[in-house]
Amino acid sequence: MNEYILAILTAFWLGILTSISPCPLATNIAAISYVGRQVGSPGKTFQAGLLYTLGRTLAYLLVGAILVSSLLSAPVLSHFLQKYMNKILGPTLVLVGLVLLDIIKFNFHGGSFGTKLQDRVDRMGVWGGGLLGLLFALSFCPVSAALFFGTLLPLSIKHNSALLMPAVYGVATGLPVFLFALLLSLGANRIGQAFDSITKFEKWARKITGILFVLVGIYYSLINIFGIDVLDVLIG
Repeated sequence: MNEYILAILTAFWLGILTSISPCPLATNIAAISYVGRQVGSPGKTFQAGLLYTLGRTLAYLLVGAILVSSLLSAPVLSHFLQKYMNKILGPTLVLVGLVLLDIIKFNFHGGSFGTKLQDRVDRMGVWGGGLLGLLFALSFCPVSAALFFGTLLPLSIKHNSALLMPAVYGVATGLPVFLFALLLSLGANRIGQAFDSITKFEKWARKITGILFVLVGIYYSLINIFGIDVLDVLIG
């Protein structure tokens, strides 16, 4: 039970880290600022931010639930994952940690805001925030892709959690967005201050998380792949 609670807390932290990473954070602020300008009042800006957050949560919940359920429901894959998941998790955590530390880099970008999408958001008014949240959540940047596909999904599969962990992750990705919507409704000048603070926090949080992922990944790999119990070696 304690391991399951730790997994849920990990899913929550992964969501927070995803949302404050540079690419998603810039996209989130741009989307909320744009919708805020269109709806024209602080109250509606706040509502748009809430809908944007719900849209992101729904997107991650649906994608996570579909992928995890599909993998677990396929007999061959389910048997393979149950047998080898512990061995896969270690190297996966090491790779994700290296991505977080910028040792491994990928050159792809998400979050484009095309003319057709812009027109549709304009017509939807405050509800456009929900549409942007849903679509932008699916526009994965390198860090968010690594965290979602490389860590959250294996964690959800390991604990047979097709709904709860993706939902917790989705809610966590929306919390900083919700905060920015609140700040924007109070005054746009507060956005810059909050952005600077979160950017500084994100750099340290990403590095610390990356180091922990590498260390935990090495630990899991030694135990589950090579059969070496590090604690026994150190104690002995």
